[in-house]
Amino acid sequence: MAKGYDFDMKSQCADIVNFGFSKEEIAQAVRNGRLLSMEIEFSLRCDFRCPYCYVPNGRSHENELSPEEIRHTIVQAKDLGARRIIILGGEPSIYPGIMDMIGFIRNQGLEVEMFTNGSGITPTFAEQLIQQNVRVVLKLNTRNENLQDRLAGKTGASKIIHAALTNLKRAGYPSEKGFLAVSTIICRQNLDEVPEMWQWLRDQNIEPYFEMITPQENAKRNTWLDVTPLELAEVFAQLASIDRALYGRSWEPQPPLAANRCLRHQFSCLVTSRGDVMPCVGVTIPVGNVRERSLSDIIQTSQVLQDLRNYRHTIKGPCGTCEKAVECYGCRGAAFQLTGDYLASDPMCWRNAVRQP
Repeated sequence: MAKGYDFDMKSQCADIVNFGFSKEEIAQAVRNGRLLSMEIEFSLRCDFRCPYCYVPNGRSHENELSPEEIRHTIVQAKDLGARRIIILGGEPSIYPGIMDMIGFIRNQGLEVEMFTNGSGITPTFAEQLIQQNVRVVLKLNTRNENLQDRLAGKTGASKIIHAALTNLKRAGYPSEKGFLAVSTIICRQNLDEVPEMWQWLRDQNIEPYFEMITPQENAKRNTWLDVTPLELAEVFAQLASIDRALYGRSWEPQPPLAANRCLRHQFSCLVTSRGDVMPCVGVTIPVGNVRERSLSDIIQTSQVLQDLRNYRHTIKGPCGTCEKAVECYGCRGAAFQLTGDYLASDPMCWRNAVRQP
């Protein structure tokens, strides 16, 4: 798998902010068919019903990986070079035995990052998280209580999230020991609030993890959330201007993450709650199952994963010839969900929107 890959290290920033891996480490993972991180769903059980969620409403929770299967998969990821396990959901904080699983990961010498809606973040749990140096990404889309409840599909969600934030702060987040970020989806309803919220987070040393909605599952049905590519371009430019002027941070706006670049396909993968291995939550193509084949075999033989790692030679259309093509391939999830082709140009990229006749 090492042959034929073209990763131009000169074009990459020293570190991908929210991923924390250097350009050299990413290049080496590409050359050797290895991992730096792995995303995993312990369960899809969740007490929120977000209208943009990639998990279908009513999805069965049967046949999910057992704790033993999860641990075995994590060890395999470690053997492939992974240094960080990113826990997705469902809602991880309500998963039975979550701290036992986090303890297992940390005992393997791996970092833990957990995306959470805050439901289970009690004062005690927050203390346990910082003791284990867990990187926490709390989901918060707006500071407007009624709107947050609507965007979470749950009455009282805003109070739950803000209580979780209070508990995390009291436990010592954010700090050198406790990385804290806030995950915000940019939608029609919070579009005007996004710049103010960005600055509010920056002022607290909380990393803003703001992203475009991937048009899949619930988001496809709830078109009232939609924002046009050109509107996204404007808000991304506003955030970049704020960072330059107030925080001395310089970055080039590009989809789908503000102040960051999504290169996860170079060094990561997703293992679903049923053991399917996929490139990410947006590129919903199972390339193998950890119950049937080793993670190593899946990673190193999947044509889909090889195509994405070799993106400089495989991405099609305007995204492949764009002047930013060396350092950007748009959102592969958006491309796949809207065109059915994971190598197609990203229809949500504002550069492509400008190019259209």
